[in-house]
Amino acid sequence: MTGNFRTRQRGPHYTAAMQSFDVVILGAGAAGLFCAGVAGQLGLKVLVIDHSEKVAEKIRISGGGRCNFTNRDTSAANFLGDNPAFCRSALARYTPQDFIALLQRHGVAWHEKHKGQLFCDHSAEDIIRLLLAECEAGGVTRWQPCRVQSIGFSGASPHGSSPGSYELDSDHGRVQAAAVVVATGGLSIPKIGASDLGYRIAHQFELPVVAPRPALVPLTFDAAAWAPYAELAGLALPVKIETGSKKNRISFAEDLLFTHRGLSGPGVLQISSYWQPGTPISLNLAPLQALPAWLAQAKAGSRRLIANELGALVPARLADAWVAQGAAQGHNWQRPINEASDKALGALAERVSHWALTPTGTEGYRKAEVTAGGVDTRALSSQTMESRQPGLYFIGEVVDVTGWLGGYNFQWAWASGFACAQGLAARLRPAADST
Repeated sequence: MTGNFRTRQRGPHYTAAMQSFDVVILGAGAAGLFCAGVAGQLGLKVLVIDHSEKVAEKIRISGGGRCNFTNRDTSAANFLGDNPAFCRSALARYTPQDFIALLQRHGVAWHEKHKGQLFCDHSAEDIIRLLLAECEAGGVTRWQPCRVQSIGFSGASPHGSSPGSYELDSDHGRVQAAAVVVATGGLSIPKIGASDLGYRIAHQFELPVVAPRPALVPLTFDAAAWAPYAELAGLALPVKIETGSKKNRISFAEDLLFTHRGLSGPGVLQISSYWQPGTPISLNLAPLQALPAWLAQAKAGSRRLIANELGALVPARLADAWVAQGAAQGHNWQRPINEASDKALGALAERVSHWALTPTGTEGYRKAEVTAGGVDTRALSSQTMESRQPGLYFIGEVVDVTGWLGGYNFQWAWASGFACAQGLAARLRPAADST
């Protein structure tokens, strides 16, 4: 029997007796708990194992503590990965409306913020309580905190007549199961227990992994080049932000936030999932105005300084910084607008509308909301989330499916967990019913 992750030490709860379950789910986050609840209520004997002391900590801190639990307008277009179409099947079979109905059954109050983003009225704890109640209704066993030292597979017949079984060595003892579901998440926010366990399991069973990277993450810039804008930290404004080549251009109209090290805010987090190192991003700081015409009209009727006029479109501190930087680059923008040449105003309009910047990097997993990349979907069934390794499933963030900011990643957790649970029941329930 193959194995991995083995250590010699045993946890304080270790027992020698082998316990048996239909399914072992690794990870007590959104995808893992939801899958466990559904599978348990479909008649399967389910065990959830998680190494963290706290359950669903990522849910707890999400959405400012109110959990942006889905987006009303979810579709496959809101996701990226090497095969973005992979998520269509699961998303179609468990929709935002399905999860809303579940919230209503549990009496969880919610509201729509904007752009289809749905939040709890009270607290993200409402979602955690809902998931735990669903698990309880399904008779799910949960071991937490508990670490897995090894996973092995044995018993598969050459022609598939016997699917084999898994044995896991954990702090709480040895476990046997017909199936294992990996719902371990990604590498983002290590302070709450992020782990690479899911990727290691994929490698152990020779499943391909798309290189993980931070996503929905602030962008950073060279300190010297950013110095003129570092003093704008905390300033926010609506922008249009773009990146990519002409054929693969992606843009978002969202708010931007200046930080001491670079840029953040919803627009930057969105674009970060698509940004490639060494390539620029482009910002339109006044996306609702046709700037050349607006500046020409201001020139004809005003004697105010250019910075003061520009301050009608963008925050005054940003307007002042722009004018000062223009002088350093040879543009004479520190004068009344009626004295400026058409060429100077044209250059200003072009730069405000197409401010090209090349980030040097990101704030990394420490501040990334999700992890892009993950277990390659070419090795998974889009119907059941089972891998080409029999009885081994992957769901949620550990998979190479990454949603936009705005509740999409939670909807993927619910949808992939539901598809997996349905697949598990179809595969295992006849055996479960006979025991």
